[in-house]
Amino acid sequence: MDVEELMKYCNNLIDFLKDEKDIVGLQHFLRHSKALQSQCDKDFDEVQLTIEDYEKKIEVCRQKESAAESECIADVELDLLEKELEKRQKLERMLREELRVTVNGIDDLELQRASLEEQMQTLKKSEQDELRSEMKLSMHASVTNIIPNLDDLSKISGHIVVREKKVVDNFEFDPAKHSTFDACNGIWKMIKL
Repeated sequence: MDVEELMKYCNNLIDFLKDEKDIVGLQHFLRHSKALQSQCDKDFDEVQLTIEDYEKKIEVCRQKESAAESECIADVELDLLEKELEKRQKLERMLREELRVTVNGIDDLELQRASLEEQMQTLKKSEQDELRSEMKLSMHASVTNIIPNLDDLSKISGHIVVREKKVVDNFEFDPAKHSTFDACNGIWKMIKL
């Protein structure tokens, strides 16, 4: 992946995660997914119990069929038992399909939950990084009396605040015209004045 594309992606992700509405939305979605997960688990358990019940009934039917064959039951009764068995097998297939769909839904919800947790961790880390950056900037401003302008990164600019004299001096250097060293020396000269 190209580094510039990666940086754009990271910046877009940070902007996205900074929006408090998105955080609330993600939290709401997470709560909703947990409720849905719980409901799906409940439905899964009910379907599983129903399948087990029908499997027992099918087994009973098979036993009845075996007993009927051994006692030479009339053909009419045997046909009825076979039809009942076919109905129950069809119902079992339908229930198994429903179970498969439910399990797939649970798997999808689990993936969404994992994705949400990862997004929440990323958001928390970016908030911590932002707070750390703000604290560093505040410490830098307190020590040097320089407040940089971070809105326009194409130039080196900001304000020098001299509290004793109640003076605020603006500075601006074009990186194309001045080296970093010259810009730094220029700022220190402004501070000493």
